[in-house]
Amino acid sequence: MGRILYAIQGTGNGHLARALDVVPLLQARCEQVDVLVSGPPADLPLPFAVRYRAQGMGFLFGKKGGINFVRTFWQFNSATFLREVRQLPVEQYDLVISDFEPVSSWACKVRGVPCVALSHQSVVLHPLAPRPRSEDPAGRAVLRHYAPSTAQYGFHFQAYAPEIATPVIRQQVRGLSAANDGHYTVYLPAYEEKLLVERLQYLSRRTRWEVFSKHSTTAATHGNVRVWPVSGPAFLDSLARSAGVLCGAGFETPAEALYLGKKLLVMPMKQQYEQQCNAAALAHMGVPVIKSLKDKHLDAVDQWLHEDRTIAVDYPDGTAAVLDRLLREQLPAANGRAHPRARLFAE
Repeated sequence: MGRILYAIQGTGNGHLARALDVVPLLQARCEQVDVLVSGPPADLPLPFAVRYRAQGMGFLFGKKGGINFVRTFWQFNSATFLREVRQLPVEQYDLVISDFEPVSSWACKVRGVPCVALSHQSVVLHPLAPRPRSEDPAGRAVLRHYAPSTAQYGFHFQAYAPEIATPVIRQQVRGLSAANDGHYTVYLPAYEEKLLVERLQYLSRRTRWEVFSKHSTTAATHGNVRVWPVSGPAFLDSLARSAGVLCGAGFETPAEALYLGKKLLVMPMKQQYEQQCNAAALAHMGVPVIKSLKDKHLDAVDQWLHEDRTIAVDYPDGTAAVLDRLLREQLPAANGRAHPRARLFAE
């Protein structure tokens, strides 16, 4: 049923983690599924073929809590991006599905081809989704125009509206046996190893920290802080055995921690509006949020360490149902009609 182009934003691991479940489900339902990945090389190995690889418009993490806008600007090649947009044959597919991937989205836009968003970012600005108190017009513009789409299906921490599903919890995580060996798993990709070790040891020299760093290439031990390069299997093992998780206010890692019943503390990246929105949603659920690892916020971390409060969530395995609805409503071949172009909600 249909030829599908499924395009994935490769910056960070969340989109790729979701694809581990989405791609096999699409392959079981469609006659042809081609995959595009844009952005920097992935930390997660992919068990399916990738037909197209593109530079896209990825963001580069900084080392002090935010995006490195200077490096991001200099690594972006507008001529390459435009060439990738021109060369991607989106018109050859019955349906293009984009997980916040800009090359496919803009290729569809310039050719007048429908593009269906299937992502967390596509519903962050939904009128019923929580927002931070302080607005960020530039951040909102990025979310709205970075990967334009003609229809949106999305995932959030709670099902705030009928078109919003709860998170995709990949089968690798659903198969884990949660335990508690007393350590805390840390994933803050916008911080360098040295700074994290310094701040975590300053906070506590007795707590065992297991840190996964995008800035490290080899494992190292610094007293009570162990550091590993980002690795899928090692991270999942640490996550399953942890007493709690300290991470950025992304989407997949907090959702997986909540699913496993771990106590969670999040710290949104600086100047990253999506993470500010995520932090607002998590705070509404009762998850503690801190702004940084500066001294004035460490009391909140210390309090979190000494509490055993977790947040109960209900994240059923509904990914197949979301895809069935998307294909039924958006795939012309399945319905014998023109491709719908209306947005599912208006911001």
